[in-house]
Amino acid sequence: MTRILTYSCYDLLRSRWSYAYFLFYLITTLALLYFSSDLSKAIISLMNIVLILSPLIGTMLGAMYSYNSREFVELLLAQPIRRRDIFLGQYLGLAGSLSLSFALGMGIPFLIYGVQVSAEVWNFATLLFSGVMLTFIFSGLAFWIAMKQEDKTRGFGTAILLWLFLAIVYDGIFLLALILFEAWPLEKFALAASLFNPIDLSRILIMLKLDISALLGYTGAVFQQFAGSTRGMFICVLSLLAWAALPVAGFLYSCKRKDF
Repeated sequence: MTRILTYSCYDLLRSRWSYAYFLFYLITTLALLYFSSDLSKAIISLMNIVLILSPLIGTMLGAMYSYNSREFVELLLAQPIRRRDIFLGQYLGLAGSLSLSFALGMGIPFLIYGVQVSAEVWNFATLLFSGVMLTFIFSGLAFWIAMKQEDKTRGFGTAILLWLFLAIVYDGIFLLALILFEAWPLEKFALAASLFNPIDLSRILIMLKLDISALLGYTGAVFQQFAGSTRGMFICVLSLLAWAALPVAGFLYSCKRKDF
């Protein structure tokens, strides 16, 4: 598995997508820090970019890499190598290389501006953690979909629709439910509903860490009211880790039963 992981990671780090992803975050972060000169404001601005772009890139490249490497996978399957090692190595290589590009692209400018010796270091670490977790989660979901769906076009479309639903449509449905049932006590419903969306969980985690009550939103305010900032962040972290483990378990189970 280590050799497959190393090969996948090295192969993806040479890809133009990895360089473009790295340069986008590098240039965007440098521009925000240069014009605002305020680390806290830059973190808040980057939060909106990270919560949309990291899942999207993880979904797109996860699906593309999974489908484009089918012939290579079939060649490996003919060797005395466990299926688990092949697919887990590919997944970790993809998610690891994307996370590295993201962390370096956003981390270098913050280090230049001295985030490591500022009061915002833990807020920056929370944003970095959220971006990495979203990359692993949506890369895993893309691998799972590609494992279940043979047709490349249909599988890629399903992966993009899943990202679109969790990034945009889910919040719209959630807000509509809150409006329609505003006369009912919806605090527990809001807590439960937010756990089913990793993007919302990441947003709540960052907002709780930043402790900006005006930007918390309904679910963030409910988290803070019922769990408090520290306990709420702990719940968010555990939920994100569970989200990262779920698709990995799903596509590993599917690969054992799949007839290649």
